[in-house]
Amino acid sequence: MDYNATVEFYWAPFIVESNSDDPTMHSILNRIIMPESIDKHGENWKGVDFLIFNTYIWWMNTFKMKVLRGSFDQRSTEYDEIERPIAYGRVLRTWAQRVDQNINPNRTSVFFTSMSPLHIKRLDWNNPDGIKCSKETYPIFNMTTRLEVGTDRRVFAVAVNVTESMKVPVYFVNITSLSELRKDAHTSVHTIRQGKLLTPEQQADPINFADCIHWCLPGLPDTWNEFLYSQMWGSWG
Repeated sequence: MDYNATVEFYWAPFIVESNSDDPTMHSILNRIIMPESIDKHGENWKGVDFLIFNTYIWWMNTFKMKVLRGSFDQRSTEYDEIERPIAYGRVLRTWAQRVDQNINPNRTSVFFTSMSPLHIKRLDWNNPDGIKCSKETYPIFNMTTRLEVGTDRRVFAVAVNVTESMKVPVYFVNITSLSELRKDAHTSVHTIRQGKLLTPEQQADPINFADCIHWCLPGLPDTWNEFLYSQMWGSWG
């Protein structure tokens, strides 16, 4: 209130319409998307100073994406399975078209945040005695070789190419390379499952319960916010 500002979070994990759009009931393993259907969400992206988009981690539970034939309103159930980067490209092109046709860059600055990596395989950072990201207390320091922690760089390339090709300027906030080094920054066993903190027994079982996807707060996301903040001020300048 001191700054006459409002921050809103809008839940649309695939940006386009999907069967995971319910903000409270979205734990669906069989995730299905409609890559060309965005109007339902896009109607909520009007009249703001800054729009910040991101979509990645919800794409990573399968190698192929399920694309609905028809629509959810028609209760369609049949779908096709297509490769992840192809589906991602279709989604971002739909999003880009929506932004280009409906956003006034003199009124609204648009940002797209890159992929937030995960740290599941201990051998990715040469720790044969580790258990996922559990008990990791230091970042990865070895910068002599390209780090591979499972980030889908095909999807990253799609995001770069689409945002660079748009008529409306989009500020691409690259958090990926920095975050790949931070195997120590995840919530690990200090996390929740289904709204409850892990029990001591669960915490003692990191192979099954360590959360190496989400991040501690305060922590690495504060650095992402610094990146975003500097670009927000740059967009106003």
